[in-house]
Amino acid sequence: MASSNHQHGHPQALQQGQQQGEPRWPAMVALLAVSALFYALPPALKVGPDWLLVILVAALSLPGVLFRHWRHRTLIRVCGYASVSLMTLAMIGSLSLLVARLPLHQETPGDLLRAATALWIGNVLVFAAWYWRLDAGGPHQRDLRESHTDGAFLFPKMMLTKELRREMDEADWKPEFMDYLFLAFNTSTAFSPTDVPVLSRWAKALMMIQAVISLTTIAILAARAVNIL
Repeated sequence: MASSNHQHGHPQALQQGQQQGEPRWPAMVALLAVSALFYALPPALKVGPDWLLVILVAALSLPGVLFRHWRHRTLIRVCGYASVSLMTLAMIGSLSLLVARLPLHQETPGDLLRAATALWIGNVLVFAAWYWRLDAGGPHQRDLRESHTDGAFLFPKMMLTKELRREMDEADWKPEFMDYLFLAFNTSTAFSPTDVPVLSRWAKALMMIQAVISLTTIAILAARAVNIL
């Protein structure tokens, strides 16, 4: 009986999670946008050919959009981590090249502005994908829960009482990619999480890295502007 309940109960829980599951396509679109932003970089600041990043990100992101069954969970997670890691390394590599070439004054002000803007936007999208993929076990684990009450970030709706959440018709509220995008945007602009406190050490470490990348990009623009003046 126990074995039978396990066999029938687990798929039922997964089916419920799939019915209430959040869409995966926003994260895929965000990473494809990051790969497209590399076209704005001067050739000397690109890590590998442009088309290679687009193809790799598309290939690694497709399993998360096409497959939702529990049997593909390992494949989806591996491909997801690989795509975000690839874009993170490419972004850090291009930023390092930009910092190294800044004293040479070989890039025009227009090229520098486009490169810094592309890297800043890419920084927001990449770390939004990291937060979305890692918080509370990732989107698959969040789908299996009735509501979001525990995670690395303390969203405002998590602090509401159950009664108040029901009154607001938010009893089954869960964060989606837009919530993590808002968090990443605030981190890159205000260098702090603003309205979403950070609870986990790994999340604090990622946010510090994101803030450093954002600050470095802004500092490059400021330094170049001073030299032009």
